[in-house]
Amino acid sequence: MFLEIRDLENSIYNYQIDQITEGDTDITLQAIAAAEQEVRSYLVANNMREWADGRLRYDVEAIFSATGNDRNALILSHTATIAKYYIIELCNADIIYEIAKERYDRAVAWLKDLAKGTINLDTLPQLPADGDQPGNGEESTYPFFYGSREKFNHE
Repeated sequence: MFLEIRDLENSIYNYQIDQITEGDTDITLQAIAAAEQEVRSYLVANNMREWADGRLRYDVEAIFSATGNDRNALILSHTATIAKYYIIELCNADIIYEIAKERYDRAVAWLKDLAKGTINLDTLPQLPADGDQPGNGEESTYPFFYGSREKFNHE
């Protein structure tokens, strides 16, 4: 796993996790797995033509197979925030739910901006530009063009 239980200590105290999950580490591991899947879903390219517009395509497998200090700190932090949110959905023992929800929303908004290419992380592994891209085999163009024809004159 990319995110480990001990990594949650930066987002939520161990006693809070124990109270909420009643000591069941399977619940914590399930929340971590769900958080990783959610973060992956923002970073992986899909088959839509708009993904061929030149935005960075991240090597999601390399990002989430990293361990220890090789993991990207910002992706790790956002994944922990999302995992915390999944844990506290069960109960909010000694946790201010509004703050957790606000941080979750902020993490998701940041991940969406990263996926759109509004922001970029140069520290994340990227896939080669000529690799397995959506629309591979076609000329490298923007997904669509728009405009109008030149005005017609009867001269």
